[in-house]
Amino acid sequence: MTAPKRKKTRANGDGTVYQRKDGRWEAAGYVLAPGNTRKRVRVYGSSRTEALAKLTEKIAASNRGVPIVTAQGSLAAYLTYWLENVAAHHLRETTHTRYTAVVEQYLIPGLGRKKLAKLTAKDVRTWLNALRIVCQCCERGTDAGHDPQAQASRRPRCCAIGQCCRKRLSPVTLAYIHSVLKSALEHAVREEEIPRNVARNVRTGTPRPRRFNPLSADEARRFLTAAQGHRHAALFELALRTGLRKGELLGLRWEDLNLDAGTATIRRTLQRTRTGGLTTLPTKTISSERRIALPVSCVASLRAHRGHQACEKKKAGADWQGSGHVFTRSGGHPIEPATLTRHFNALLRNARLRPIRFHDLRHSTATLLLEQGVELVVIKELLGHAHIGVTATVYAHVRLRLQRQAIDLLGHTLGSLNGTAAEADDGDDPPLYAAPVR
Repeated sequence: MTAPKRKKTRANGDGTVYQRKDGRWEAAGYVLAPGNTRKRVRVYGSSRTEALAKLTEKIAASNRGVPIVTAQGSLAAYLTYWLENVAAHHLRETTHTRYTAVVEQYLIPGLGRKKLAKLTAKDVRTWLNALRIVCQCCERGTDAGHDPQAQASRRPRCCAIGQCCRKRLSPVTLAYIHSVLKSALEHAVREEEIPRNVARNVRTGTPRPRRFNPLSADEARRFLTAAQGHRHAALFELALRTGLRKGELLGLRWEDLNLDAGTATIRRTLQRTRTGGLTTLPTKTISSERRIALPVSCVASLRAHRGHQACEKKKAGADWQGSGHVFTRSGGHPIEPATLTRHFNALLRNARLRPIRFHDLRHSTATLLLEQGVELVVIKELLGHAHIGVTATVYAHVRLRLQRQAIDLLGHTLGSLNGTAAEADDGDDPPLYAAPVR
């Protein structure tokens, strides 16, 4: 007589797994929670294996010291957990810094006390509406500690003088705050902490795109003329003629350039981060990693720049700090982004051009190309946009102007029906041409 088969038992601490009456499988176990406490969590699956795998994953993370936030905890606790254990590993450091500022300045003070499981779309909508109309100086007491007798450079206002400055958040900032909350709650849904992302049910409207001030064709020519003879002349010309971002320009290495073929490969960007200082990072997106064609004039200026850099290296001798970058300081060190901005602003003043941002050189490139009839898909590849819709949206005003030109041209042609045209087209001359609307 064979002994009856004993039921498998799980070891102490492995949790329990059982099938519910509705047919689903439920697994429950204890994990590490914020505050160095332990809480019981429950996960579900369509099979025993699936439920057990989910529980095992949470227990393994808990054993590594990663606290598991449960839906019964506060939103502030979950946001802190999300920033430290999720966002920190999946976002660029500069993006993570901005997310942290949004969480600390807006989300935690406004919604942090709410329970994650009890947060509703109405809570989010009410908070966003209040955030839209409240003066941020008064809300956070930004100027409360300033001395009313301070110097003009730190002129007190608002809280310090008892008169509200009515400084409110822009629609773009509100949309960004909302997007950070949506990202955090979306991860909570993926981890099955909450059943749905309530922030997605709140509509804030599409903010108007930021305005920019591209250079006109005449201003662009004046800018290039003023840049001649400048130590960074090749950089400024490359920025205007190719639309590369500031970080992409500063991150260029000589190994990325093929001056004989007239091409440049964009592989990295140079940025200053809070923890790493001046750091080389991957490009903004996968689409930003690209190869572009260099204008003939840029190839010539880069060859001349390489010669100047060789002279600086020879002059510096053993003190030369070779980094392999195309654009460096006189000692070979990479250029600080803020330093380049100062050089750029000084160049604008010397050329008597209106003040613009360095990034507006990139907008100038795209605008001038569009006005010359270059197709959107070509501009998208040059600028490294992830989708052509981004290019079309950002430069919609340029396309509208081209449409106006095309309509005016059609009106000139159809004007002959009312006898307003100067003379009929006899077919000998080529028709008038306008830049095609893409």
